[in-house]
Amino acid sequence: MAKNLIERLDSGILLCAEGYLFAMERRGYLSAGAFVPEVVLEHPEVVSQLHREFIRAGSDIVQAFTYYGHREKLRLIGKEELLEPMQKNALQIAKDAAKEFKDLDLMVCGDVANTNIYDPNDKQTHVECQRMFEEQVKWAKEAGVDFIIAETINWTGEMEIALKAIKQEGIIAITNFAIPKGDVTREGHSPEDACKMMEDQGADVVGLNCYRGPEMMMKLLTKIRDKVSCHVSALPVPYRTTEDYPGFLNQPADVVDSQCSCIPGENAFPVALDNLYCNRFEMAEFAKQCESQNINFIGICCGAEPHHVREMAVALGRKPISYKYYPDISRHWLHGKDDSFLDINTSMSKKY
Repeated sequence: MAKNLIERLDSGILLCAEGYLFAMERRGYLSAGAFVPEVVLEHPEVVSQLHREFIRAGSDIVQAFTYYGHREKLRLIGKEELLEPMQKNALQIAKDAAKEFKDLDLMVCGDVANTNIYDPNDKQTHVECQRMFEEQVKWAKEAGVDFIIAETINWTGEMEIALKAIKQEGIIAITNFAIPKGDVTREGHSPEDACKMMEDQGADVVGLNCYRGPEMMMKLLTKIRDKVSCHVSALPVPYRTTEDYPGFLNQPADVVDSQCSCIPGENAFPVALDNLYCNRFEMAEFAKQCESQNINFIGICCGAEPHHVREMAVALGRKPISYKYYPDISRHWLHGKDDSFLDINTSMSKKY
């Protein structure tokens, strides 16, 4: 019998590659701003290929691209009628991708995200959030996912609603908060207290995703790990954020890139963050930090690419499928060491 998520985590780290929104925007398949994943209907083959690339890089999880494929996001672009087919297509694409790699012990998960309509002082929005979460959880359950992640939520109250929707269907739940500047949820709960509240209410794994880069997320994760007894998850964005600007949503354009005056507006998010991009080795260091802290569900959120995931896998002592093409600079004509290389080239390596 296949192990469930908790049994797998008891045995060690699982890698989860996310980042579909930014990856698809960069490739020209969805619009930044609304970030609605219409690509799962318009170009399903592109989503399938990204799943394959993440799997080949070492992701243990195939996460259905249902993120932001909810009723409120579709209302913004006038396409609410696409909600059910979008959700079901994304779930099927993920399942089909996992089936392609029969020799790997892959898991498939569903996803619910911030609704952007939650108001702690308006009970009607709570009802609407619940309906939105419940319909998404229902489709994920019908698809037979192994677990569901509730993520990028910065209201503790909204996360409670999402968790309830998942657990009332008897599904394993991960609750990942996105913590803004100030290091607290929107109500003022510390990340560790908010995560403890979710654990007490039935969450199987608790933690953080999005908003923060590796360093700014890790400073919160250690407190969470000390506070809770369940497994902890950690999926930062691969961008270098700082104490002054811990989240990537509000990065002043002139701070992000002082040598560029052509970024439209004053905010570099979401399409001019290139100068903050983490290299693959930074993400590998994050993976090793998580391993040392007993944080066993790890990955990358918005901005992830397969090379980041592969380096995290290698840092954990693994050789994923795409390790076949792992860099070998010794074979490079200018910087390499092969005896067949011409000295007139290698001697110039520091002059190019």
